[in-house]
Amino acid sequence: MNWLGLEGKTAVVTGAGGGIGHALCTAFAGAGVRVVLLDRDVDRAASIAADIGHGAFALRCDLGMPADIAAAAERVEAEGGADILVNSAAILRPGPLETVSEADWSGMLTVNLTGYLTASQAFGRGMLARGRGALIHIASIAGSQPQPASGAYSASKAATIMMSRQLAHEWGPRGVRSNCISPGLVITPMSAPFYADPDVKARREAMVPLRRIASPEDMADLALFLASERAAYVSGQDIVVDGGLSQSLMGLVPRPGYA
Repeated sequence: MNWLGLEGKTAVVTGAGGGIGHALCTAFAGAGVRVVLLDRDVDRAASIAADIGHGAFALRCDLGMPADIAAAAERVEAEGGADILVNSAAILRPGPLETVSEADWSGMLTVNLTGYLTASQAFGRGMLARGRGALIHIASIAGSQPQPASGAYSASKAATIMMSRQLAHEWGPRGVRSNCISPGLVITPMSAPFYADPDVKARREAMVPLRRIASPEDMADLALFLASERAAYVSGQDIVVDGGLSQSLMGLVPRPGYA
């Protein structure tokens, strides 16, 4: 991973205890990056930090709590500041829009959208002052393809994509890039129950042109590139990592003579 030139940098990862978050932390540490793991479950984050080494440490942080974010940013800035921020924390409170409560709607937006902005502001101030930095936000194909019965999830991810573009526009002149990664179907601890049924897993794999479900590492590999100087001219983008799934709509349309 030396070709990435990330050695000695500091990356902050929110939702570090989740499936994608864990993979992100492992990948960055493997590239010589000091990782700061933020998660509501600080014990799990601390366990991951101990495993990956390279000076990694964990802080308790709930993206729904601005005071947590501010405290974490103050600690990181006191130790030299962040070069990279990856917003990976997210929650899902499923349910149809017909009956979604204001509390569930607002709660999801608070973490999945407002929390991303608050973290970007808190850790971005140092980046702006130093004239360099990379923001990466984990969005979803649900941000461009409406996901039914998922409450505010699709709306929160669509808004995250636009927020990232706006940050790229406003902060680009001051040396800070902002991009999104939009995963498709990914096997994580949270989604694992869906794949416990072999039939469901096989049917989902059959929908994806590459005929497999993504791993968290597929997202982490792209994050490494986006954080590095190899992506120095990449900003304001939403990069879809779904094995071609979102390009398959027209294949579902019946046509004569086409199976």
